[in-house]
Amino acid sequence: MENFIELDINTSKNYKIKIGRGLLNNISLFLKKYRDNCNIVLITDDIVNSLYVDKVVENLSKNGFNPHRFIIENGEKSKNLNTVTDILNFLADNNINRNDIILAIGGGVVGDISGFVASIYLRGIDYIQVPTTFLSSIDSSVGGKTGVNLDKGKNLVGSFNHPLEVICDVDTFKTLDKEIFSEGVAEAIKYGILFDKALFNRLATSELHQKSHDLEEIISTCVNLKAKIVQSDEFDKGNRQLLNLGHTIAHSIEKNSNFTIHHGIAVAIGTAIITKASEVKSIGQKGIYNKVKNCLLENNLPIEIEYTTEDIYKYIKYDKKVSGDFINLIVPIDIGYCKLYKLNLNEVYDFIKVGR
Repeated sequence: MENFIELDINTSKNYKIKIGRGLLNNISLFLKKYRDNCNIVLITDDIVNSLYVDKVVENLSKNGFNPHRFIIENGEKSKNLNTVTDILNFLADNNINRNDIILAIGGGVVGDISGFVASIYLRGIDYIQVPTTFLSSIDSSVGGKTGVNLDKGKNLVGSFNHPLEVICDVDTFKTLDKEIFSEGVAEAIKYGILFDKALFNRLATSELHQKSHDLEEIISTCVNLKAKIVQSDEFDKGNRQLLNLGHTIAHSIEKNSNFTIHHGIAVAIGTAIITKASEVKSIGQKGIYNKVKNCLLENNLPIEIEYTTEDIYKYIKYDKKVSGDFINLIVPIDIGYCKLYKLNLNEVYDFIKVGR
């Protein structure tokens, strides 16, 4: 195992994030810091299971742990209350108790479901996030948001539940399809637009890919940026909402596609639309749309979608950020600076339209 980067997240529950290569091969070393000889419930999806989980189970078994495996179907369609019920029954059938640990090995769907299940089973048991996608390593595995979808929209049922630890093995990115990896690139670009001009410029001048020499550094930068704002607004009452740049439109795009358009791809489109609208309405600086557009295109990310303004708008009212007749959209002012922009829901239609 090579050296790894270790970051501290200081919230109501403090934990560490480890970023490196070969970490999965030695996962028992990390778990023994918390427990010995307990049950470990590995929640994963069918794709990740076929790639990595056999080795993890073998490593756990050789080091005194008792592994159990629950496999869900890959994709957003599994992120629902039926899956949650199935996992809860599996935990009960295997006599899992509060001394045991859930190990979430997969992307954001696996992490969100696992964290939510961990928060409600026996009123709470410990879990560890092991993100296997670039997107989940810099987004959903950090910050404690967990949950599942309802028919009306994304993430409408959930809880804040921080993990014991996050273990990010960058070697798992090697097996990702290019489009799946690029979902994480869209989120990294988001962080640059929000907070970090240098990060944005790095991504705007050279495509980021699985073999990029500075991948671990970029993950560390993104996690630190997210940690800073989470620590200042842990329960999403104020500036943490900035992290939803592009997401209100993105969630509607995902819903319109029946989740065949992946989250990060939808975020790229949503970010492009909201940035264009910001400039057209003279909220953002002149020229910001071209900067964002060119950065997205440099990384082979889309900026347009075939759905009509009506298609996108119809799901906006179900967004969890809606409060009464208003919603906070996050609009870019300049690279490295965005703000919350309160709009009446009736005004959102026009905002989307001018950004198309």
